[in-house]
Amino acid sequence: MPVPTRVQCEKNIWVAAGDGDLERVRELIEGQALSANIPDDNTYTPMHAAASYGQLHVLDYLISKGGDVNITDDDGDTPLYVVENVETARWLVEHGAAVQRQNSEGISPAQCLEEDFPEVATYLNGLNPTADTASTSPSLTQPSQHAQNLASEHLTSSLIQSVQGVMQRAEAEGRDPDEELRQVVERTVLEGMVTGYGMSTLGGQRREDTEDGPTEGPKRTRMGDGDNGQS
Repeated sequence: MPVPTRVQCEKNIWVAAGDGDLERVRELIEGQALSANIPDDNTYTPMHAAASYGQLHVLDYLISKGGDVNITDDDGDTPLYVVENVETARWLVEHGAAVQRQNSEGISPAQCLEEDFPEVATYLNGLNPTADTASTSPSLTQPSQHAQNLASEHLTSSLIQSVQGVMQRAEAEGRDPDEELRQVVERTVLEGMVTGYGMSTLGGQRREDTEDGPTEGPKRTRMGDGDNGQS
């Protein structure tokens, strides 16, 4: 009587990438013409899987075959959103991963990782501390470009009118307008500074009034050996 044998299911590309099984990944890409960016049913790519488990040798191979370090899933998450250690985050950044970006929920990679992997979030924030400070401090929130343009046009128009008035009075009175012109310019510069500060403060107040801050939901479970996927 023949002895039953277990038929081992071969790994799909996402599981192989997460496991660091470069031989299997290479077989699927070069032998079966799969893309390094192919998404599974949950839009999770081999790039995400390799990044999540810190498989740098697989990431290096995937990139050589067209893998995109900024490939996004349906949530707008790139591989940088799923890393668990600084080494992998640094590798991705050095290969072009965008740090200052937001997913579909308006969350940056650093914000996504700060609760579970604070050391990675600290590293990412440290790459651009100025931008991070501006994004987290309401008082530094910038007004819209349209608002800035309107304010600039108002100040310019006001300055021109004041200068014309000074010149006309000086000509009628037969005197040198230089001192009064200097005062007009100084007042305009001061007004511009005050206007800019006021717009910045208002922007911060509006942000406080309208935002309670991003709420991060639970992370999607990674693909396991039992998930269905193309192999």
